Amino acid sequence: MTRHVFTCIEGHTEGMPVRMVIAGAPGLKGRTMSERREHFIAEFDWVRRALMLEPRGHSHMSGTIFYPPMRADSDFSLLFIETSGCLPMCGHATLGSITFALEAGLIEPKVPGTVVVDVPAGQIHATYTRTGEKVSSVCFTNVPSFLLHRDLVIDFPPLGMLKVDIAYGGNFYPIVEVQPNYPGCEHFGPQQLLEWGRDMQALVNRTVEVIHPENPAIKGVKHCMWTGSPLSAEAQGRAVVIAGASLIDRSPCGTGSSARVAQRFARGWLAAEAAYRHESLIGSFFVGRVAQQLELENGQAAIRPSIEGRAWITGRAEFIVDDTQPWWDGFNLEDFAAPASAREISL
Repeated sequence: MTRHVFTCIEGHTEGMPVRMVIAGAPGLKGRTMSERREHFIAEFDWVRRALMLEPRGHSHMSGTIFYPPMRADSDFSLLFIETSGCLPMCGHATLGSITFALEAGLIEPKVPGTVVVDVPAGQIHATYTRTGEKVSSVCFTNVPSFLLHRDLVIDFPPLGMLKVDIAYGGNFYPIVEVQPNYPGCEHFGPQQLLEWGRDMQALVNRTVEVIHPENPAIKGVKHCMWTGSPLSAEAQGRAVVIAGASLIDRSPCGTGSSARVAQRFARGWLAAEAAYRHESLIGSFFVGRVAQQLELENGQAAIRPSIEGRAWITGRAEFIVDDTQPWWDGFNLEDFAAPASAREISL
């Protein structure tokens, strides 16, 4: 029997779960967190599956692994794990993990009020505010974000012809704005948007090459953003983000909000100095801004967005994984779903 024990802090960011592994994680090789992510994917993806999928997790689980800093000017490092894979970046998990690390005393920032985190997509700088012992908000400046494809025409059978923007905010997102064949996310149930999100990811990946111009290891679409009218009069937009085959983001999604700020700024829909209050499916929100304008090495116009949000610790947990357990490395009910051809049979 091979037995592993993982100690975790449990919590959520604006309603979206974050499980942060603080002990038991495997040692990784690589000069950067991007290289260590590749090592993790190659040899230790079972850790992600065991902690994110059932029976220890669920189809909407999300988490991080806490590591020492990679650089002298950083406070710690993060690897992002969720049901859809080991991601280059995850905004809500960054906000949550910074909050957890501060409140649990895992770090003592080199500069009070500022936290610097090494992640696979780059180095993240954040500020935070405290109310007593509680970290009341965190605002991080994300990696360069940009609009990669504008008005990509997609023949999406359930709705018809759609114009889709593809933007990057740490992950790539097809963003579906309200248009004649799509009236907005408020007109459809979450399960319908999840199923369509899966289909949209696959369709985009078959239709167009999506690859980061500076980091070819970041490629393809594993998310989808359905937009719509906000619930609150104080919000400027609303989105339901689908990740992978089974995850519906309860938060407004940090990398998704970053991608949308970059998209809206590139299209002239958001002023450089304006705040963009982005609402989620459940009515929670992040506040996005354009923190910096820049160009990538290939001349691609980009921004560094800032994303502000709140997170809460809800508990601590210890998980035991050994290879004598059934489904020791996790499962997803989607693994047992009938094939599409069977589902289409009329009863």
